[in-house]
Amino acid sequence: MKLTKHVKNSFFILLGSAIMSFGLVYFNMQNNLADGGFTGITLILYFIFQLDPAYSNLFLNIPLFFIGWKILGRTVFTYTIIGTIGISLFLWLFQKYPLLRLPLEQDMTLAALFAGVFIGTGLGIVFRYGGTTGGADILAKLGFRYLGWSMGKTLFIFDACVITASLVYLDYKEAMYTLVAVFVAAKVIDVIQQGAYSAKASFIISEKTEIISQMILQEMDRGATVLRGKGSFTGSEKEVLYCVVGRNEVVRLKHLVEKADPHAFVTVNDVQDVAGEGFTLDENKKPIHST
Repeated sequence: MKLTKHVKNSFFILLGSAIMSFGLVYFNMQNNLADGGFTGITLILYFIFQLDPAYSNLFLNIPLFFIGWKILGRTVFTYTIIGTIGISLFLWLFQKYPLLRLPLEQDMTLAALFAGVFIGTGLGIVFRYGGTTGGADILAKLGFRYLGWSMGKTLFIFDACVITASLVYLDYKEAMYTLVAVFVAAKVIDVIQQGAYSAKASFIISEKTEIISQMILQEMDRGATVLRGKGSFTGSEKEVLYCVVGRNEVVRLKHLVEKADPHAFVTVNDVQDVAGEGFTLDENKKPIHST
């Protein structure tokens, strides 16, 4: 089982590397857009010195491998090597054997959006399956261990420095389009890591929690958990229902609650990722492949 999992993770890390490399070659490099992280450094070297990113990516990451292998752990370190080599390999392949030409110089908005989507999708897949692409990810872990900085803070500072340095070859419009691409990539990464399916969680405070929970079970085929609470104003004990439903079931849930108790207090919050019966497992605890 472990071997199967490692093979599966390695496959998706390589797939993510291919998608990211496609975006870099066909949108960033063809349209003079920068990027953050070590990828941004390879683009600076490419646009100023014509150094192939496929090689500079490897050369920049090799020293960090020796520094970071103890911090990453054996599995993540292995996946990081796969991701880094995958990026360089696919960068080389897409440049050596071009699939298409996308002249988007007259529509840089489209170029920036697609650059963000492809890079974000690729990185999101790599991260979701336990890998990294080396570079700034290793620096972020070093900053967390030795400086106490959060990984987000380290990555933000590093990306800001790289994008600022990219101004040596970008004009102000290209810099602004680069920021659009980086923003879109960050959002796409979040969606892929947290799950594209967004459910809703509801807290229901009512005097009729038993009736409401039965209605939810019978009419929506959803379960609910009874929590114990205490009113801060009255000091009285309360029962609170916690229920997770699909986004398209929220209105139905509200109608059921209103029907049982028009005075019930209901809150609805976003849930970015859901696993378990009714969402990723059926009633027999077996995977639902369609979700």
